[in-house]
Order: sequence, then C-alpha cells, then structure tokens
Amino acid sequence: MKKTTNLLIMVIVSLFTTVAIAQSTITGTIVEVGSNLPLPGANVIEKGTSNGVTTDFDGNFSITTLEDSGEIVITYVGYTTKTITFSGDVTLSNVKMESSQVGLGEIQIFASLAVDRKTPVAVSTIKQEEIAQKLGNQEFVEILKSTPGVFTTRGSGGFGDGEITLRGFNSENVAVVINGIPVNDFLDGRVFWSNWAGIGNVTKFTQTQRGLGASKLAVPSIGGTVNIITETTNANKGGMFSYGLGNNGYNKYALKLSTGLTNGFSATIYADRTFGDGYVDGTPFDAFTYFAGISKKFNDNHKLVFTATGAPQRHGTRFERLTLQQTKQSPNGIRTNSDFGIRNGEIFSLSENFFHKPLMGLSHYWNIDDESKLATSLYYSSGVGGIIFDQGDGLDSSSSAFINNSLRLGDYGPVDVDQVVRNNSANRISNSYLIASINKHYWYGLLSNYNKTINDELDLTLGLDVKYGEYERFREIDDLLGGELVELDNGNINNPQNQLRTGDKFLFHTKTLLRIGGGFGQLEYDKDDISAFVAGNVSQTQYQREDLFLKTPSDPNRKTDWINFTGFGAKTGANYRVDDYHNAFFNIGYFERAPFPNAIWPTNDNDATNTEAENQKIFSLELGYGLRTDKLAVNVNLYNTRWSDRTETRNRTEQVQLPGGETADQQVFDNITGINALHQGVEVDFEYRPYNFLNLKGFVSLGNWKWLDDVDVVRLDENQVVQDEFRVLVTDLPVGRSAQTTAGLNLRLDISPETSFFIDYNYYDRYYADFDPSDRVLSQEDLNNQERIDFLRRDPYEVPNYHLFDASFRHNFKISDLDATISARMYNVFNQLYITRADDNGGTAAGAEVFFGPGRTFSVSTTIRF
Repeated sequence: MKKTTNLLIMVIVSLFTTVAIAQSTITGTIVEVGSNLPLPGANVIEKGTSNGVTTDFDGNFSITTLEDSGEIVITYVGYTTKTITFSGDVTLSNVKMESSQVGLGEIQIFASLAVDRKTPVAVSTIKQEEIAQKLGNQEFVEILKSTPGVFTTRGSGGFGDGEITLRGFNSENVAVVINGIPVNDFLDGRVFWSNWAGIGNVTKFTQTQRGLGASKLAVPSIGGTVNIITETTNANKGGMFSYGLGNNGYNKYALKLSTGLTNGFSATIYADRTFGDGYVDGTPFDAFTYFAGISKKFNDNHKLVFTATGAPQRHGTRFERLTLQQTKQSPNGIRTNSDFGIRNGEIFSLSENFFHKPLMGLSHYWNIDDESKLATSLYYSSGVGGIIFDQGDGLDSSSSAFINNSLRLGDYGPVDVDQVVRNNSANRISNSYLIASINKHYWYGLLSNYNKTINDELDLTLGLDVKYGEYERFREIDDLLGGELVELDNGNINNPQNQLRTGDKFLFHTKTLLRIGGGFGQLEYDKDDISAFVAGNVSQTQYQREDLFLKTPSDPNRKTDWINFTGFGAKTGANYRVDDYHNAFFNIGYFERAPFPNAIWPTNDNDATNTEAENQKIFSLELGYGLRTDKLAVNVNLYNTRWSDRTETRNRTEQVQLPGGETADQQVFDNITGINALHQGVEVDFEYRPYNFLNLKGFVSLGNWKWLDDVDVVRLDENQVVQDEFRVLVTDLPVGRSAQTTAGLNLRLDISPETSFFIDYNYYDRYYADFDPSDRVLSQEDLNNQERIDFLRRDPYEVPNYHLFDASFRHNFKISDLDATISARMYNVFNQLYITRADDNGGTAAGAEVFFGPGRTFSVSTTIRF
C-alpha cells in the first residue's frame, strides 16, 4: 500500500512538473510600423490552441502558453498577421505590425500623428472598422460627434452639407488634412464637406488633434486639426462589393479591387455611387466617389506612392432658415424646404450644389541612411462647380411670400414652376429665374520633411511647405425658366448690357491668386519617462486680386499688387510618464497667421483694399493627464486659447460725389481691429473594458467661450479728420454656433465573435445661436441710449438642450468561402425634435431662424470580401 501511495505521489509530482516545464510567459507591446502607435485590442493566440489574450490600451500583452515552445499568432483588423516563434519565457518589447495598406506608414509622416503617452497633445483616433460601422447614411463629420470638444451637425440637411466646430471654433479655423495635405478653402478657410462626401468610404482612420496639435504645417490652425488618412494600396490581392439602403430612397453601391503586392508593386481602385431623395423636402442627390492608389517599392531606400480621390456630386439644398412658428405651422414640419418646386410633376430644385474637387498626391520616400530620411510630396487639387439659387418675384421664402403666394402650391408648399414658366413665356422677360454662383479653382504645392536621428534621445525634423493657387469666381444666369432674357443691370463695365441671357455673367467676376511659402523645424527629445519637443514655423502669405468685371484691361488697378503677410509661431510641450499607469503633459504656443482674402477686399472692389488688415494672433496653453490600466483609460485636458485681432469689417453704403455734381452709392467698409475671444474649458474622456466582449466609452466637454472687450472704432479721412466713431459691444457675449456643453456614452457588446451590438448617446447644452460680433454696433449718437445699449448687449438665443440615441448591429458570416458582413443602423432612435443650427435675431426664440435636425433615420448594408 505504501509503495502504491509513493508511486501515485511521484506520478502527480511528475505531471505537475511537466505542466510547469511546458508553460512559458511571453510579454510584449504591439505597435504600428512607422507611427509607433499602440494597437489596443490586438489578438495574441498560441498557435494550434484556443489560448489567447488581447492587448491593453497601451498595446501591452502577457500570455502564458500551454507549451514550452511553439508559435504565437498576432492578428489585428487592417494589419498583416504576424507569427513569432518562442522557446521559454520571452520579452518581445515592441512588436511592429505592418498595415495591410502598402505605403500607409510613410504617408503618416506628413500627417504628423500623435502617439499616446508620448506626444503632449489632446487627441482622439477613430479607426476604419468603427468608421464603417457608424457611417451608414450619416455625414462624414458625424462619426466625430463622440469626440471631446467636437460639435457636428448636418447643417441645412442636404447631402454633404455637414458642419464641424472644434472647441468653439468654426470650420474656417479647423484644419482638415487628407494624407498630410491641407484642403481648407484658401479664400475663407472653410471646408465644404460635399466636396469630400465619399471620403469616409476610403478612410483608414481619422485622428482629431485639439488645440495646437502635432501638425508641422507652416500655417497652423486655431481650433485643431482633423487628420484623415485614406487607404493606399492593399498588400493582399482581392476586393469587396457592398450595397446599402436607407430611408428616403437612399442607395449606395461600392466596389474595390486590389492587385496585391508583387515585386514591390501594388494597386487598388475603389468606386461607389450614392443617390436618394434626401430627408429634407426637395433635396435629391446623386454622388460618386472614386479612389486610386499605386505603390512601388524600388529597393529598401526608395518608394513611390500615388493616390487620387474625388467625389463629383449634385444635391438639392435648403438655404432659408425658418422661424419656430413657421416650422410649427408648415404641414411638413422640420422637413420643410422653401427652395424647391414642382415642374412637369417632378421635384425641381431651385437651390442646388454641384461640385467636383479631385485631390492627387505623389510622394517619394527616401531612406538616406540609418539616421536620415527624406519624404517629399507633390499634390494638386482643382475644383469646378457652384451653387444655384432662385432670384426674382415669388420665389423667396420670407413670411409674406411663403404663404398666400399664388406661385406656391399651398401655404409653405413648393413653387409651382410650371406656372412660373408660363408667366415668363408669356412676358418673354423673366421675372423669376435661377442664377449660379460659380467657383473654379486649382492649387498645387509641395511638402517636404527631413528627419535626422541625432542620437538615441534626440530627433530633428525640418520641413518645407509651399503652395500656389488661383480661385476664379463669378455669377451667371443659369435658367430663365421659360423666358428669353432678364432685364438686369449687370454692372459689367466690359459688357454693360442690361438684357441678360443664359450664361451671361453679372454682379462680379474675379480671380484671386495665392502664394504661400514657409518652413518649420522641430526638435524632439525622448528618454526614459520624459518626451518633449520645441518647434517653430515661419511663413510668407501673398494675395493678389484681378477684377475681370469692374475693370477694363487697360485699367492699372485691374490686377492689384501682391499683398504680403508674414506669419510665425513657436510651441513647446512635454509629457512625463509618471509610471506605467499615469502620465501628465503640457503644451504652450503662440502664432500669427495672415487674414483671409475676403478681409483684404471686403466690398468686392479692387479700389477698396483693406490695407489695415492685421495678422490674427493666437496664444494657447493646455494641461493634460492620462491614466492607463489593463481595463481603463482616462484622459483629462484643460485648455485656454486667446484669439486676438480677429479680422472684422463692417460694410456700408456711402454717397460719393461724381464729376458733374451727381451723387452715387458706393460700397465702403470700416476695418475693425481689436475684437478678441477667449476659448477655455475642460474635457474628460474614458474607455473601460471590463471584459473582452464589453467596451464602454464616454466623454464630457465643458467650454467657456466668450467674446472679450468692447472695441472703439474711429474712422479718419485722408487728412486724419474724424469722419465717424462707433463702439462694438461684445464684452462677455457667449460664442455661438456650437454647443459649449457636450457629453456622450458609447457601448459595444460582442454577443459572439461574429455579432456585435452598439449604442451611442450624445447630449448637447448651452448652445447659442450664431451672430456676427461686428453687428453689435453702437453709434455715437446712441452712447447715452440705455435701451439701445441693453438691446446690443443681450445674449444670443439659447437653443434648448437635447439628447440623441443611435443604435447599430453588425454580424459577420460566410457565403461559401467568402467573408461577409451585414450592418444595420438607426439614428435618433427616439425621434428627438432638436435644432441643429440657429441664427440670432433679437435674442429670442420668436426671432431666431433655425434648421431642425433629422428625425429617426436608418440604413442597412452588406459587404462581401473576396
């Protein structure tokens, strides 16, 4: 018995010893090649078993294997699978995962991506899988709505009419960069998302950097930067086909084909078509998206990457905002649109947007040696299109014309275009017609980054940023709606007819030219627990304007001299990794940038050049804290941005003396300097993963954005004699057009490895109507008029707070040997009534003119990959 007992003990000990010997512990950190961004949620599995773990928020993992030696397999969506052999305990340090997109890592050089716990900026990243799930038939900007500090809307509600603000700054002060190439309009800085309506379909990920950000462009932005990184070329041969449908006739077809990587060459093409009726009445749309990427690696030192994308589209729009009372009275409620009609029994858009703006880039990447790299990108973009809108009797949507109007099909109804055509045909002369505001522009430029690794701690980056562009604008007769001509004083000195036909130009025809040249430098330090940087930039911005309308070819002022502005900036910051869990950072910076051309020529006249326009001045300070554990990530950011000498002008009409004693009206302007704004606030966001199948994200943003001191303006004549004095009353008025309080919760539940369910909740409050601070003008004679002062100092109308819920579902399955996915989405699940845009008019709900957001909408899509 004793021998038996001893034998059993020896067997048990032997078994335990065998198990102990068989096990190994492997640890490491999984990051992306090039950017060194951590890859949280990557799968690490012991090959041939079901034993596996996922990486934490810093990309770290630790797996105890069942065998003493073997292989682990690392997978992550959008990246090439990596297999690593092990024997015994192994510490892998950084495991670099190659994107399945060839050349993607190199393109990220120009995008100046921020790295978690290293780059001292506030940043949020949304990857392709999440973009594809959330996008559906939303606007692209709406996938950013759960980002701290970001406020997005669908604008007027037409296809591609979305808008974004960042920390209270409108789109003209938010840089949008596609593969490192800035795409903001150089006339006024705005981004028209209808020009990029299909960009979400080819986006690999988007990174929103708030505040100063990590951008190395020569001309920085004020509010922050939205970095959009598109696909390049796929390393694997294959493709995909998808089809989606949604409310109001929404349909979308898409196809992608890739050659795969062979002898260093790969190519990918993508195309889709999207069309539908639109949620808002009379806003049909038809849009295409195309993308092409070609990559060629010649050797270990040289690679070329070419990308091209564009989105030609045409969609009905809604320009006129209604009062709350008008919306309530209209039978169609929040869908009401005054800017369309019925012609021959079909919808006929009286207001349309049509545009095509391709963007192409050719990038060369040169690994000079182990310590030096040079990346150079040449890019070109052009735009052709414009906006069509109605003009003349009976087509406007003012309170008096929108009801009891014989040209409309019922009160608040569409225009009876057939009746308009009959009237114009009978009269021969059109009293109601359509005009087009046309934009034709192109720009090309060069970005070049030289990076030198000085030693293990120091990196030096030097860059060049140059651009040239031309922007032609004019207005022309688009459709006479049955008439032969329209009698209109077109003001064209070169063709002074007052009987215009289709295609004739009127009102203005100008060309604005732009030249920008700049450079930047940045020194980065990274050792042990500290990373820091110091950076500077300088730029020369030049504008020139040619008037093809009011000036004859012989007029010396037909083309102005170049107007020059020198901008510069400096910023620094540091991040301290307190331990494996905590980090803290700061950044501080000051820069000046040139005003936009519409501030140089505010009255559309070369003779009225605003020579007193000044650089805008921006100072920003930010503090941040981060917490990272295995299951929880938290970020806290406090920011303070002061925007000084915002360019403002006040246009007015003045009578001037003409030769012979006659007088005439002339458009003149007042230059207003010293209007300043303060944007400060706190942002908190978190991500919690208590289990592999459950993920919870949330954020709260509390802003305090306001205009600062009143401004006194004195206008002098050429003899320095006072002509006029007035005061702009803006002290402590809240900044409008963006909700100053936002919050959100996002839940992802993986019901099975193939099936996931998502819920998104967003809350908006302290949202003030938009207004122009230069309209709050107190004249000299009203200095003691307290009633007038109180009226001008009123806060703008505050939009009621609102809550929005979205829900979606995704299921992966097989069709024969092909992978497939079906996704279903519902937006505004509870059909919340809310105002998405408001313009102030007296500070009251009764006076405000508004757009309402869409009610409950949905989309369903299926994708098959081959």
